[in-house]
Amino acid sequence: MDQLIRQALSILKGMWQWRWIGLFVAWVVGIIAAIVVVRMPDQFEASARIYVDTQSVLKPLMSGLAVQPNVDQQIAILSRTLISRPNVEKLARMADLDHGVKSKEDQDRLVDGLMRTLAIGRAGGDNLYTLAYRSTQPERAMRVVQSLTSIFVESSLGNKRKDTDTAKQFIEDQIKVYEKKLADAENRLKDFKLRNMNVSGEGRDAFSRMGELNSALNQARLELREAENSRDALKRQITGEEPVFLTEANEPVSNISVPEIDGRIDAMKRSLDGMLQKYTEQHPDIVGARRVIKELEEQKRQEIAARKRIGGSGGSAGPMPVNTNPVYQQLKVSLAEAEANIASLKARVAEYESRYNQFKGSIRMMPELETEFSQLNRDYDVHRANYQALVARRESAVMSGQMDASSATAEFRLIDPPRVTPQPVAPNRPMLFTMAFLGALAAGVFASFAVSQIRPSFLDAQALRDITGIPVLGTVSLIVSEPMKRRERRGLVGFIAGTVALIGSYGAGIFLLFLLSARAG
Repeated sequence: MDQLIRQALSILKGMWQWRWIGLFVAWVVGIIAAIVVVRMPDQFEASARIYVDTQSVLKPLMSGLAVQPNVDQQIAILSRTLISRPNVEKLARMADLDHGVKSKEDQDRLVDGLMRTLAIGRAGGDNLYTLAYRSTQPERAMRVVQSLTSIFVESSLGNKRKDTDTAKQFIEDQIKVYEKKLADAENRLKDFKLRNMNVSGEGRDAFSRMGELNSALNQARLELREAENSRDALKRQITGEEPVFLTEANEPVSNISVPEIDGRIDAMKRSLDGMLQKYTEQHPDIVGARRVIKELEEQKRQEIAARKRIGGSGGSAGPMPVNTNPVYQQLKVSLAEAEANIASLKARVAEYESRYNQFKGSIRMMPELETEFSQLNRDYDVHRANYQALVARRESAVMSGQMDASSATAEFRLIDPPRVTPQPVAPNRPMLFTMAFLGALAAGVFASFAVSQIRPSFLDAQALRDITGIPVLGTVSLIVSEPMKRRERRGLVGFIAGTVALIGSYGAGIFLLFLLSARAG
């Protein structure tokens, strides 16, 4: 610690030896800094305050129906990005600052200078902004702030309209894409249903359809057995009755009655009329019924021909016998109806058996068909959901654009119009004078320290011994004479006077600046 103190005292003594150089440097630096501060041009500031009202009555009313962007965030981003090169170039043209620009370099310097001096900031509130610009010319500062205010408002509205148009165009393009996808999915689903319309059930699975076909087939077989049993009973009853025949030999076949066949033909025709009301000509039951009627008519002709041959072989030219037993005739009619019903039921059983066997053969393909149908339905449902969502978004975007057009979602209110301060706001000469004074003192101290280090001297034997490492045998003291003491006193007085004059000059300059500012105010 003692060594550090000795070193510090040694440095101070060395600086004291070169104190006049430090005082001279301080005066020179102070005078130059004072001249620079005095010659700095006055700066006038123009400013304006804008309040952005983002609270609209339509926002709560249109909640959920229209897209409502975060206007506060948009305004905040706009305030940070407003001072960009394109906007500043536009500002220079609007404020007529580019009249003296003759080259690209001059324009770049102008734009760079404006970007450095323009200022946008919040003025205490969330949506209260201050636009400011400083210039040596008050009129120039006023024009710049007015132009900046216009650009601030126009940029916000223009960007919102551009964003809305871009969003609507993008949604329209996506809707066209999904319309094509949806049409393709519908066509694939339609083709699948047409290819497998005999296999796939509408809302029912294959096993339930197969069970229905099996139940219908069993029911038709049961009805067929019942009809055959009824026919057999009628045949047994007919065997106990004796027919009596009497008919003309040359009577046409159409006028000759064969009860057992005519009854069947009449029953089949009535059944055919009923089926024609429900089915087409190609239906298997109708085709089978017509075939049975044709066979019965052929059987009737053969029966009549056989009876005529029997009558002719007896040598009788009289009338042929006809059935005159009413019970026999009624049994024959019932038997004919039973035969016709059996023929119809046989055709029905054959048709159900064909359908059952065909469906049973295709039932093995059902898992694959159901998987394909599920995949087609899944793709179709996904495309339809996306399409409907895009259509809803498009309507929301259109409504949002109309809402922005009908009433502005952000209203700009000019709280303080652009104005220029009557007094210069810069430079702050008292502060600059103080800084110049402190800088001059620091320069003087540094100058004396630097010279003492460049041209060092040993002030005592201890310092000489510490630095050189050589033993010091003794020292020779200087006896100061009276003239030398007077000379040192005069030098000390002069140094103190120069330092006081430097401090006094600083005080006089500060006083003069305050006096001038008070007189100007």
